[in-house]
Amino acid sequence: MPHPNRRTVLTIGAAAAAAALAACAPAGQATQRSGAPPAPTQAGRPSPQRAPAPMPVDVPAAGPPMQPVPGLVKVPAPHGTIHALPGEDPLLAWTIDDGANGDVIAAYAAFAAASGVRLTMFVTGTYRAWDENVAALAPLVASGQVQLGNHTWSHPDLTSLDDTGVADELQRNHDFIGDTFGVDARPYYRPPFGYHDDRVDGIAAELGYTVPTLWYGSLSDSGEVPATLIVELARQWFLPGHIVIGHLNWPPVTTVFEELRAIIAERGLTTVTLNDVFSSEVHP
Repeated sequence: MPHPNRRTVLTIGAAAAAAALAACAPAGQATQRSGAPPAPTQAGRPSPQRAPAPMPVDVPAAGPPMQPVPGLVKVPAPHGTIHALPGEDPLLAWTIDDGANGDVIAAYAAFAAASGVRLTMFVTGTYRAWDENVAALAPLVASGQVQLGNHTWSHPDLTSLDDTGVADELQRNHDFIGDTFGVDARPYYRPPFGYHDDRVDGIAAELGYTVPTLWYGSLSDSGEVPATLIVELARQWFLPGHIVIGHLNWPPVTTVFEELRAIIAERGLTTVTLNDVFSSEVHP
């Protein structure tokens, strides 16, 4: 079936995002900061047990690394929710959430450094794994190859919090990203589980987070799933204009990076960060 045109993408993007919400709960039993609340799990969703640490990632040289994104003509970031990228260019926004597993973060950093793939990571600051990987991520973040977005401090359902609670979750995580990596994550925030409403968006906007960032396709790996399923879902969702969500929680994805990169190459896609595509007051 041919890929839908942009009008179709924007029309059905919300439905696609809603269908993937079940894949957005963070992994259980992760190392968190002292005094931080436990990582929440949505009612009815299993809380997986800790998996063995992943094997070190060795990304073989399968041709030259992907080159940095050429000079794109940016469009202004919208003031509102996005599920997909604008236009008809063969661009893919590969986004990754949470950060419950430091080895997975390290593996993604090594993969990005070896391949040139551009990624947007939505940070949940309560996980100590981010501190453990500052050295590996810092040069990628400084160059813009890896962009950091705000995924709240402790991954709650923001719609269940009062106004002060919503603001604290976003501001505390904003401060952590700035203090730790020296970058400003605005204007993009990803509400945990995809749950947000006009009240939450209004509070976020007052803090400069004017673009709730959802997705049009998921690798469904917030919990532990087989690596073969991740590849199958990448074949389904790695398409032009898509914002695809993955997670920094479980090892299987780290064993199929070459398969995922091959899908991107076969389809002639260029990976981009949100800052590559959109201009904003913080990131012109």
